[in-house]
Amino acid sequence: MNRPLLPNLLLPLLAIWQLAAADAPAQTTNSRPFEPEILAFEAADKTNPPPRGAIVFTGSSSIRKWTTLAQDLKGHKVINRGFGGSQISDSVYYADRIVIPYQPQQIVFFAGSNDLDAGKTPDQVFNDFKAFVQKVRGALPRVEMDYLAITTSPLRWHEVEQVKKANSLISSWIMAQDHLTFINVFPATLGKDGQPRPELFLADRLHMNAQGYAIWTALIEPYLK
Repeated sequence: MNRPLLPNLLLPLLAIWQLAAADAPAQTTNSRPFEPEILAFEAADKTNPPPRGAIVFTGSSSIRKWTTLAQDLKGHKVINRGFGGSQISDSVYYADRIVIPYQPQQIVFFAGSNDLDAGKTPDQVFNDFKAFVQKVRGALPRVEMDYLAITTSPLRWHEVEQVKKANSLISSWIMAQDHLTFINVFPATLGKDGQPRPELFLADRLHMNAQGYAIWTALIEPYLK
C-alpha cells in the first residue's frame, strides 16, 4: 500500500514556515497600563525638572484631577504624579520612576477605590498598600508618608462596606508604623444622612469638584511639612 502523500507535503511547508518565523523581526509591545502617562511625566521632568525635597502627591484619578493642587497648597512645594484609573499595584510598579527619583520630603498617597471596584478584596488592597510602603521605604527609609483614606462616591456607594474594611485594615497597621500617617478624609465627604454629599462631586458622580478638593485641602494641610 502506498503511504499518504499529504504528510510528506506538509513537512517541508512546516519547515519553511518555521524558518520564516525565526527570521521575522520580533514585535515588542508594552502592555503595561499607564505607560504613556508615565513617559509623559518623565518627558516633562527633562524639560522642567521638579524640585527635590518637595511633597509628592500620587495615586489615582482623585490626585490626577486635582489640577489646583499647587495653588490650593501654595505654601508648599508640591508635585502631582497622579494617574487616573490606577490601582495601588500600579503605584508600586511605577514608584521608582514617579516618586523615588524626586527624593521627596513627604509623600501623600490616595488609591484603593479602583482596586475595590475592580473586584479586589480589602485584604488585597491592604497587602498592596504595604507593598507600596515597602518599595518606597527601600529607597527612602525615613520619608514622611501620608495615606488618604479610601473614599466612596454616589456612583460607588454600593462598595461602602468594602471601603470601610480596607480603611480599617490600613489605619490599624499604620498606627504601629513610624513616619506614616492615616488621614481620614472619608467622613467629611458624607452628609448628615450618612450618604455621599452630591454637591461635592462632578456630573459623573465619581470624581470630586472644587468644593470637594477644598475639604481635602483643609484636612491635609495640617499634616504637611
